[in-house]
Amino acid sequence: MIDLSERVAIVTGASSGLGDAIARKLAAEGARTVLAARSRDKLEALAADIESKGGTALPVATDVTKEADILRLIKSTMDAYGRLDILVNNAGIAVHKPTIDVTTAEWENIVATNLTSAFIASREAMKVMKEQKRGRIINIGSVSARVPRAHTVGYAATKFALDGLTHSMALDGREHGITVSILHPGVADSALGGGRQPDRPPEQMMQASEIADIVHMMVTLPDTTNFYQAVVLPIAMPFLGRG
Repeated sequence: MIDLSERVAIVTGASSGLGDAIARKLAAEGARTVLAARSRDKLEALAADIESKGGTALPVATDVTKEADILRLIKSTMDAYGRLDILVNNAGIAVHKPTIDVTTAEWENIVATNLTSAFIASREAMKVMKEQKRGRIINIGSVSARVPRAHTVGYAATKFALDGLTHSMALDGREHGITVSILHPGVADSALGGGRQPDRPPEQMMQASEIADIVHMMVTLPDTTNFYQAVVLPIAMPFLGRG
């Protein structure tokens, strides 16, 4: 397994839920971790906690729907560390409404957050990784890219599209030693999933730390190996015909 102590990782959507857990795990394993989200206060608190435990974290307040913010995120990373080895595109939102009630503005915000941000961040990361002749990008998808829930048209559409983006980028990155992967979690204890759901039994809910452990496993594989895609589910979660 690869030692992360010389690696630099960006995690988007790092201020809560899966992003928080992934950032903590990578930092705990030695990666110099760059934290990206809109909430500066939450990022600074997370960075302080990581550093109190011996890790290294750089908070960079970032609105992933703004290209200029993503460009600044990459520049801040390079200015601080001079390299970029891992990008985890985790930022995401969902609107739970029937399709006929979703506004165009809501749709465009979902697409910008869940899909366009991953494209821009990955494009810029690949420019750096191409020069390094290696790098790893992990997109956090969703089981909704396999079987959607009702009333989540924007979320489902963008997670399906993220699958396609991953396919294409994996091909484009291959000749430069860049691996691109996608991880599709089922229901997890995160803000996007609604947090802990008292009406859902424990065997139908994963912990965010479990997803973080899988991301850690993926990024510590040899640089020549790509854990390309996976669906990770609680053992009792309905999948086919899920509710």
